[in-house]
Amino acid sequence: MGNNPVIIIAVFLISAVIFTFVGYLLRKKIAESKMESAEKEAKRIIESATRDAENKKKEEIFKAKEEIMSARQDLDQEIKERRGEVQLQERRLVQKEENLENRISQLERKEQDLLRKDAELDNKANELNNELNNVINAQKEELQRISRMSVEDAKKFLLSEVEKDLIKEKANLIREFEEETKEKAEKSAKEIISYAVQKCAADHTSETTVSIVSLPNDDMKGRIIGREGRNIKTLETLTGIDLIIDDTPEAVIISGFDPLRREVAKLALEKLIDDGRIHPAKIEEMVEKAKEEVAAIIKEEGERAVLETGVIGLHPDIVKLLGKLRYRTSYGQNVLNHSIEVSNLARIMAEEMGLDPKLARRAGLLHDIGKALDHDMEGTHVEIGVDILKKYKENPIVINAVEAHHGDVEPQTLEAVLIQAADAISASRPGARRETLETYIKRLQNLEEIADSFEGVDKSFAIQAGREIRVIVKPEKVSDDQMILMSRDIAKKIEEQMEYPGQIKVNMIREFRAIEYAR
Repeated sequence: MGNNPVIIIAVFLISAVIFTFVGYLLRKKIAESKMESAEKEAKRIIESATRDAENKKKEEIFKAKEEIMSARQDLDQEIKERRGEVQLQERRLVQKEENLENRISQLERKEQDLLRKDAELDNKANELNNELNNVINAQKEELQRISRMSVEDAKKFLLSEVEKDLIKEKANLIREFEEETKEKAEKSAKEIISYAVQKCAADHTSETTVSIVSLPNDDMKGRIIGREGRNIKTLETLTGIDLIIDDTPEAVIISGFDPLRREVAKLALEKLIDDGRIHPAKIEEMVEKAKEEVAAIIKEEGERAVLETGVIGLHPDIVKLLGKLRYRTSYGQNVLNHSIEVSNLARIMAEEMGLDPKLARRAGLLHDIGKALDHDMEGTHVEIGVDILKKYKENPIVINAVEAHHGDVEPQTLEAVLIQAADAISASRPGARRETLETYIKRLQNLEEIADSFEGVDKSFAIQAGREIRVIVKPEKVSDDQMILMSRDIAKKIEEQMEYPGQIKVNMIREFRAIEYAR
């Protein structure tokens, strides 16, 4: 009885081991059964998927074959249609070829017929020419007998008649061409010039040959004259101008044709009046100071001109010469202001015409550069200006424009022609220039003399300050057609023999009157 618990425990342990082992075996068997069933299920799924894939593949292959068959049928149909079209075109080409061959054969036959007819016509023409020559010779003999004129006389008569007809036709053609050309040219030219003039408005004042210096009182006149006139003599000697001291109250007149010297004298005299000490040594000192001041003004004026026109790259010496133009006048017009205006006008017109505005404004500014030295050097201002620009290696186009602006040489560019036009516009503005009475009368007389020199002119009158010449012709000597040619000849002669600002209108007048009295 005492061993029972041990036995029980032993039996229990043995039973537990047995049950555990049996459980393990059962679990293993169950697991193996599950794995076997899972493998079978997996195989079944794979086989099912493989069958589905094979079916899908077959379906896709079948669809692709159907599409290929359909595309092949479409292609076959298109090929058949194309072949039909090609065959139709071939038939048409063959038909055209046959038609062309037929036409060529017809043309060859016609050509042969024409050659044959041409030969027949040549024969007939020769026969007719012979007959015509015989008839003409007979008619000539008969005409000579009837008219009692030789062949030479008849030729002269016919030539004179033909010449009259040609003059009339020539005049008509010139009239038509001029009217048409003037219509177009004047319209565009007026538009460009008016636009340029509007954009380049400038004040004009004619400069004179005298300057007036105001005095604080009339006692200053005696001090300016000095003892025995030594002060005034010193001032006139140093400046090269004349001082006019007369009864004009509180004023001294400085007279001289050189504006530069006149300006130096004016500045020196003003400085002396402000200083109050007037004697030869002081006068010499003030004249030197005035010259230095004028030199500074010349430089400033040159730089101002360059700045206003926008011309860059000029040599400093040329800039100084431009400034010197401030003290140079032409017919009372300030040459520097004139050059600036010509530069601006040329630039505006060049822009309107699609030309080079930089070259145009450069040439316009430099066109009168020779006038800065024409008092000191021999030659015209054009020649001097060209020499200066060549010395400083200026652009050849600019040099040609300067050389051609008065017609001394032919302009080689349109910019050069624009400089001529801009120069004429600036010079002919109302109030821009003045001329002496003697020069004015002489110009009018020259105009009338040129017009009167033509045969058939009865009277001529220069009117509108010499900007128009009215020519009255003798109606029995000059016809309407000849009058057109004569007006051109008069205008050309005026251009060749005269110098004038702007343009001159040649107005031809022909009037025929028949007068009878009833008694």
